[in-house]
Amino acid sequence: MKYRNLGKQGLKVSELALGSWMTDVSSASKQDLADQSLKLAYSKGINFFDCADAYSGGAAERFLGKALKEFPRKEFPRKELVLSSKVYFPTGPGINDRGLSRKHIMESIDQSLTNLQTDYLDLYFCHRFDPNTPLEETLMALSDLVDQGKILYYGVSEWRPVQILEAQLVIQKLGLHPMSVVQPQYNMFDRYIEHELIDVCGKLGLGIVPFSPLSQGLLTGKYRKGQKIPAGSRATYQDQIQALLTDDNLDKVEALIKMANELDTDLATFALAWTKRDPRISSLITGASKPSQLENNLKAVDLKIPEEYFGRIDQLFGFKKFERHIG
Repeated sequence: MKYRNLGKQGLKVSELALGSWMTDVSSASKQDLADQSLKLAYSKGINFFDCADAYSGGAAERFLGKALKEFPRKEFPRKELVLSSKVYFPTGPGINDRGLSRKHIMESIDQSLTNLQTDYLDLYFCHRFDPNTPLEETLMALSDLVDQGKILYYGVSEWRPVQILEAQLVIQKLGLHPMSVVQPQYNMFDRYIEHELIDVCGKLGLGIVPFSPLSQGLLTGKYRKGQKIPAGSRATYQDQIQALLTDDNLDKVEALIKMANELDTDLATFALAWTKRDPRISSLITGASKPSQLENNLKAVDLKIPEEYFGRIDQLFGFKKFERHIG
């Protein structure tokens, strides 16, 4: 495994992280597979494990906490782990069981710590932007959690660059603990962060830890044009990946598979290696429903894609960084 700094922070995270968004804990057999993936991840040097209070209604946090607690502490010491969770989405029926109010943040962190069976989180994210709560209230609450030792670093997920810059002004004005990390969606099919966000994060020294680097599974190569959707795959039950399975997207997948074959690798490895090509990307949050998928993803750590392929990929997608010229 290779490690990168979380932006300008001293914290080092593995280039690949293991996320819990799609972790299936609905049965004992599924939990066993997830448990095997956790053990494999740590044995291969992954130190960053990402979760959220909204994943599976809190079951993902509880599973991760239970699994890590049951692993022998000599083999899985807490100090070697970088654990993260998030706050924003509803966690109950109450009117205040959602958003980024001080009340919800303070109650949610305590529940997450209980679920994860830990005294603190290394990273804590605002899962989305809350237009109904003043930034000052949200950021003061997060800064207070740092003072209390409940979190070490905090950040945001899917905030627009202007929202991050507004937050930075509030932090400077009030003398709060700084924001440290951003978690956006990023993959070959969704490159919006290249227009502004990466540059903003680079200037502010924020770590970038993208989720969905394989575009909900579209970039694994399991979905092919003219072929049936594999039984048991995510596309058999999830709307998000179903919406991506267009003829145009699948044509691009075929072209990408050919590029990957030229480098004697598979599409998933190729796509992950491409997504972490920028040194400002600290870590990629990947999912794995079974250990074999994780084992394959790990090959991306050592794959270096020749520069010429970046231009070919840009051409395939018709990608150009947005610039406005006047006159």
